[in-house]
Amino acid sequence: MSDNIWGYHPTSGHAAGIDLTGYKVEATDGSVGKVDKHSDDVNSAYLVVDTGVWILGKHVLLPAGTVRIIDEAERKIFVDLTKDQIKNSPEFDKDKHVEDAGYHEQIAGYYSSHRA
Repeated sequence: MSDNIWGYHPTSGHAAGIDLTGYKVEATDGSVGKVDKHSDDVNSAYLVVDTGVWILGKHVLLPAGTVRIIDEAERKIFVDLTKDQIKNSPEFDKDKHVEDAGYHEQIAGYYSSHRA
């Protein structure tokens, strides 16, 4: 993973401007859902993943630094996290995401402690 948890790793295949909405997200041990929304903002890039029925409709915020590779042909994003790590992650809070800088620190702390 990248040293900057909020930036895509240079080898991820990420290209700015590509719409990742609807891409399937694959953990190291299986599928976890689809991208609901995403951001390419420098030092604040992320994916919001809708886990669907897998975790009863939970949405999770995955910093771009968790992305291992993006396969545009297959419309899949592979992340360096297990399904359990994603399942146990803090739930996405759309209000805190926009208004609370501490929320991003909480998210970054969780994923930084689970780096592969």
